[in-house]
Amino acid sequence: MTTTAMTADIKPEQAVSAWMILLLAFACGLIVANIYYAQPLAGPIGAALGLSPAATGLIVTLTQIGYGAGLLFIVPLGDLLETRRLVLTLIGLATLSLLAAALSTHPLPFFTAILCIGLASVAVQVLVPYAAHLAPEAVRGQVVGNVMSGLMLGIMLARPVSSFIAQFTSWHTVFFLSAAAMALLALLLRITLPPRKPISTLSYRKLLSSMAQLMRSTPILQRRALYQACLFAAFSLFWTTTPLLLAGPEFRLSQGGIALFALAGVAGAIASPIAGRFADRGWSKPATAFAMLAVAAAFLITHIGAYGSPLALGLLVAAGIRAIFVLGAEYRSRLNGLYMATFFAGGALGSALGGLAFAHGGWLLASWLGFALPVVALLYFFTEQR
Repeated sequence: MTTTAMTADIKPEQAVSAWMILLLAFACGLIVANIYYAQPLAGPIGAALGLSPAATGLIVTLTQIGYGAGLLFIVPLGDLLETRRLVLTLIGLATLSLLAAALSTHPLPFFTAILCIGLASVAVQVLVPYAAHLAPEAVRGQVVGNVMSGLMLGIMLARPVSSFIAQFTSWHTVFFLSAAAMALLALLLRITLPPRKPISTLSYRKLLSSMAQLMRSTPILQRRALYQACLFAAFSLFWTTTPLLLAGPEFRLSQGGIALFALAGVAGAIASPIAGRFADRGWSKPATAFAMLAVAAAFLITHIGAYGSPLALGLLVAAGIRAIFVLGAEYRSRLNGLYMATFFAGGALGSALGGLAFAHGGWLLASWLGFALPVVALLYFFTEQR
């Protein structure tokens, strides 16, 4: 996210209302959920569209690629264009893309639609600095943290919600309902959000150039972005492949059962503010190492017990909680598009590799690949100077 112009016209004497914070948190959660609705439905969607098992991972990958592209090329427009209009335009694009996905019966239109869904979902990365703009300096961190909590809950709840809906109707209904929700959200934001015109003397081209210079000249950004890209790749691999595993012959869970499994992720969202306190106390390096070890351990414990047994299912749930808990610890620090673009690029790669690994080697290969990703990050972490 770019924040240079966001603070240019802040009026410290104006306090943001609790209602506005709640609205922005709700909006961020509802918008970002669009990226994840399809993740637990990859199997049914792939079967309906005639996709091969290896190509099923693209359902998640393309959405994340679209989101990453939006972070790099659309989010900087928040420093140039009126904020409310930009947000409403992106929500409008999301609405049309969700309708297109719902109506798709062939792979190409569906892939195009989900790419645009990811692109439009960067509206959340425009709303978060907008929340910072509205808040007085004394409570700005608290306000942004609350809005980011809404975003985290949207990510975690999207999977069980879409699974429950698909259990009783179809995956098409999930996209239809989301499109309706986006249309209503756009109307609500159009009425309630105060307009805000950013002040910036930079052109769009210069903004993009400054981002490239920032990436080249900031080693800590490069290193931290790579750490989180590896962890989010493991996270995305886990949540792309476990629905396929749970729906398979070992567990034979319905979409409702998969939804209950996905609810394990909400525990991580609720616990994330606790994990965030480590960074506040200056424990970011130990917390980073612990996160990498915990993600690696999460994949290892899934091999205890025979596949299909209650013990194996319980360990999968535990793995989901641990993987998401450690991911949440870092969310409050996502303050620029470069960091988030690298972050989601890792997620896109993890989803794609997870789909391929599961297709060729089942959960055994996919889980060992998931284990390797945080180990690579940990090895790189050990090269960091004290």
